[in-house]
Amino acid sequence: MTQMKEGEDRRALILRLRRVEGQVRGVQQLIENEAPCESVAQQLSAARRALDKVFYMMMACMIEQQVAEDSSQKALHADVRKLTDMLSRYS
Repeated sequence: MTQMKEGEDRRALILRLRRVEGQVRGVQQLIENEAPCESVAQQLSAARRALDKVFYMMMACMIEQQVAEDSSQKALHADVRKLTDMLSRYS
């Protein structure tokens, strides 16, 4: 099993997860303050999308690490990086 090695990628994931954590706390406050259901649903949707983005970033990391372990071809690694960046950006 591979682990995330790059400090910048790890930091980006942690920062994104902290934002998701804040969004979830915000949803809790909305519910406690009896906010309209539509407002709660909107914030839940945003938190879900943010968490999905973290998932895609993690999957991209796994793909990159697998290619790095299986291949020493720099061009292939660059292509995989480009594809995983696109996956993360458009997810």
